[in-house]
Amino acid sequence: MAVDSKAAAKEVTFAWEGKDKTGKTLKGEMRAAGDAIVRANLRRQGVNVTKIKKVSRSGGKKITEKDITFFTRQLAVMMKSGVPLLQAFDIVAKGHSNPSVSRLLFDIKNDVETGSSLTQAFRRHPLYFDQLFCNLVQAGEQAGILDSLLDRLATYKEKILAIKGKIKSAMFYPTAIIIAAVIVISVIMIFVIPQFKELFAGFGAALPLPTQIVIMTSEIFLNYWWLIFGVLGGSIYGLLELKKRSRSFQITLDKLSLKLPVLGEVMRKATIARWTRTMSTMFAAGVPLVEALDSVGGAAGNIIYADATKRIQNEVSTGTSLTIAMQNSEVFPAMVLQMVAIGEESGALDSMLSKIADFFEQEVDDAVDAMTSLMEPMIMMVLGPIIGGIIIAMYLPIFKMGAAVGGS
Repeated sequence: MAVDSKAAAKEVTFAWEGKDKTGKTLKGEMRAAGDAIVRANLRRQGVNVTKIKKVSRSGGKKITEKDITFFTRQLAVMMKSGVPLLQAFDIVAKGHSNPSVSRLLFDIKNDVETGSSLTQAFRRHPLYFDQLFCNLVQAGEQAGILDSLLDRLATYKEKILAIKGKIKSAMFYPTAIIIAAVIVISVIMIFVIPQFKELFAGFGAALPLPTQIVIMTSEIFLNYWWLIFGVLGGSIYGLLELKKRSRSFQITLDKLSLKLPVLGEVMRKATIARWTRTMSTMFAAGVPLVEALDSVGGAAGNIIYADATKRIQNEVSTGTSLTIAMQNSEVFPAMVLQMVAIGEESGALDSMLSKIADFFEQEVDDAVDAMTSLMEPMIMMVLGPIIGGIIIAMYLPIFKMGAAVGGS
């Protein structure tokens, strides 16, 4: 194993040109440990190599879920149009703007060229292709309907990406406002308040209590800003690391996220939408119910629903109907359970699950729009008194001095 890993680590990409037995000019790329291996592989394929050179593909941005979704759609469209699999990989890889994606696709293409199935090639990159993705591709290969399954998979990933985008947009607005407010208050505390403090030093009278509190807060902020921001940044980093490493903490956070006012309901609807969309896609692809539930829990994006899915899977594997198992999990609303029951009775479970996903995706859209319009006045109600209170506190001595001058 150590020798194999060292050899794999030394593999580089070679661009080659050659001619087949009919004299037709061919071009392509191949990853190998050396140009001699490339020549040998091509010779076995009946290609007489005329030119070969090493290709440098250093750099590149991080591969995102959006990149994988876009690649899946492109591959599905090409295969439906009759483009051979390896040629489709070659076209997408060469045309991609991110070198990291190109390298990944060339690696997969080379695995397939050397005898691996497409599923096996994808499974070698679990960071980008999860169990659900690989299971659906495997179902397509086994049934001989890879183009249809890729199309279904692309649609699924596009819808899931849209749901995640809605949640991010719902979180972005209040987060941006809060960050802007922190910056404004910091600037006031560090640069503005000290100027007022120097002005008030010559008044020769006791300052009002609100003014004293603001000045004292400014002094603390000015002397210990590094500690304040350090503790704040460290706390955020610590919470994120704790969430990664502690399952109990992750469970607590996911429970709290579902109970948050306004946002919690959006998170619940988005989770149910992802759960039912994943289940519908897997079931429609012919993946057995118990096996499909392996991928569904992780795709839900919430550990509460992931644990509930494991309980559902255990009950279904012992003969319990999906409806009863979902009801026993106590995480699905009555409407979902009723529609699943109808789907099971009518034999159209995949279609019914898809309708549930459509309904909840629309609910998320409407909820996010409503929440965005509600957030603005709520944030202003909180930040307005804070910033307004600071301004009033700093002008109180001036008003007091003006009143004293006017009275005299």
